[in-house]
Amino acid sequence: MSYSDLLINTCTINKMSQAAPLDGYGNPTVTWTPVAGVPCRWSTPRNREVKVGAEVVLADLQLFLGADTDITEQDRVVLDGATYEVLSASDRQNGTANHHVECFLRTVR
Repeated sequence: MSYSDLLINTCTINKMSQAAPLDGYGNPTVTWTPVAGVPCRWSTPRNREVKVGAEVVLADLQLFLGADTDITEQDRVVLDGATYEVLSASDRQNGTANHHVECFLRTVR
Protein backbone atom coordinates (compact mmCIF):
# COMPACT_ATOMS: atom_id res chain seq x y z
CA MET A 1 0.00 0.00 0.00
CA SER A 2 1.39 3.39 -0.98
CA TYR A 3 1.13 6.62 0.99
CA SER A 4 -1.34 8.09 -1.51
CA ASP A 5 -3.71 5.16 -0.76
CA LEU A 6 -3.89 6.39 2.84
CA LEU A 7 -5.19 9.82 1.78
CA ILE A 8 -8.87 8.84 2.04
CA ASN A 9 -10.40 12.33 2.41
CA THR A 10 -10.49 15.36 0.15
CA CYS A 11 -10.33 19.03 1.06
CA THR A 12 -10.26 22.44 -0.58
CA ILE A 13 -7.22 24.65 -0.02
CA ASN A 14 -8.03 28.35 -0.22
CA LYS A 15 -4.87 30.14 -1.35
CA MET A 16 -4.56 33.68 0.00
CA SER A 17 -3.66 36.52 -2.29
CA GLN A 18 -3.58 40.25 -1.70
CA ALA A 19 -4.58 42.44 -4.58
CA ALA A 20 -6.13 45.73 -5.57
CA PRO A 21 -8.55 47.32 -4.90
CA LEU A 22 -7.49 48.77 -1.58
CA ASP A 23 -9.84 48.73 1.39
CA GLY A 24 -10.98 51.87 3.24
CA TYR A 25 -7.67 51.98 5.15
CA GLY A 26 -5.44 51.77 2.08
CA ASN A 27 -4.55 48.09 2.59
CA PRO A 28 -4.81 45.52 -0.21
CA THR A 29 -7.93 43.38 0.03
CA VAL A 30 -7.51 39.66 0.73
CA THR A 31 -8.99 37.22 -1.76
CA TRP A 32 -9.13 33.43 -1.58
CA THR A 33 -8.53 31.22 -4.61
CA PRO A 34 -9.87 27.68 -4.06
CA VAL A 35 -7.96 24.55 -5.06
CA ALA A 36 -10.61 21.83 -4.78
CA GLY A 37 -10.35 18.05 -4.54
CA VAL A 38 -6.98 17.85 -2.77
CA PRO A 39 -6.38 14.32 -1.39
CA CYS A 40 -5.75 14.37 2.35
CA ARG A 41 -6.23 12.58 5.63
CA TRP A 42 -7.16 14.28 8.87
CA SER A 43 -6.78 13.31 12.49
CA THR A 44 -7.67 14.89 15.81
CA PRO A 45 -4.49 15.67 17.76
CA ARG A 46 -4.48 15.38 21.53
CA ASN A 47 -3.45 18.58 23.28
CA ARG A 48 -1.12 19.59 20.45
CA GLU A 49 0.23 23.08 21.11
CA VAL A 50 1.43 25.10 18.14
CA LYS A 51 3.38 28.33 18.50
CA VAL A 52 2.07 31.02 16.15
CA GLY A 53 4.16 34.15 16.53
CA ALA A 54 4.16 34.96 20.26
CA GLU A 55 0.94 33.01 20.86
CA VAL A 56 0.58 29.32 21.72
CA VAL A 57 -2.69 27.74 20.55
CA LEU A 58 -4.19 24.26 20.56
CA ALA A 59 -4.68 22.71 17.14
CA ASP A 60 -8.15 21.40 16.29
CA LEU A 61 -7.03 19.10 13.46
CA GLN A 62 -3.92 17.47 12.09
CA LEU A 63 -3.91 17.20 8.29
CA PHE A 64 -1.70 15.03 6.07
CA LEU A 65 -1.22 15.88 2.39
CA GLY A 66 0.86 14.59 -0.50
CA ALA A 67 4.48 15.74 -0.84
CA ASP A 68 3.73 17.90 -3.88
CA THR A 69 0.90 19.88 -2.23
CA ASP A 70 1.39 23.65 -2.17
CA ILE A 71 0.17 24.95 1.20
CA THR A 72 1.46 27.64 3.58
CA GLU A 73 0.51 29.18 6.90
CA GLN A 74 -1.32 31.96 5.05
CA ASP A 75 -3.83 29.56 3.46
CA ARG A 76 -7.10 28.11 4.71
CA VAL A 77 -8.54 24.61 4.40
CA VAL A 78 -12.20 23.67 3.94
CA LEU A 79 -12.98 20.16 5.16
CA ASP A 80 -16.52 18.77 5.48
CA GLY A 81 -17.99 22.27 5.33
CA ALA A 82 -15.83 23.73 8.11
CA THR A 83 -13.09 26.29 7.45
CA TYR A 84 -9.72 26.06 9.20
CA GLU A 85 -6.68 28.31 9.29
CA VAL A 86 -3.30 26.68 8.79
CA LEU A 87 -1.21 27.09 11.95
CA SER A 88 1.80 25.22 10.57
CA ALA A 89 2.71 23.36 7.40
CA SER A 90 5.82 21.18 7.47
CA ASP A 91 7.44 18.99 4.83
CA ARG A 92 8.25 15.54 6.17
CA GLN A 93 10.94 13.33 4.66
CA ASN A 94 11.49 9.60 4.38
CA GLY A 95 15.28 9.90 4.47
CA THR A 96 15.85 10.62 0.80
CA ALA A 97 13.09 13.01 -0.34
CA ASN A 98 9.94 14.78 0.74
CA HIS A 99 7.36 12.18 1.73
CA HIS A 100 4.33 14.24 2.77
CA VAL A 101 3.15 17.56 4.23
CA GLU A 102 1.88 17.68 7.81
CA CYS A 103 -0.34 20.59 8.88
CA PHE A 104 -1.97 21.67 12.11
CA LEU A 105 -5.25 23.53 11.76
CA ARG A 106 -7.51 25.70 13.90
CA THR A 107 -11.19 26.36 13.26
CA VAL A 108 -11.97 29.81 11.86
CA ARG A 109 -14.50 31.44 14.15
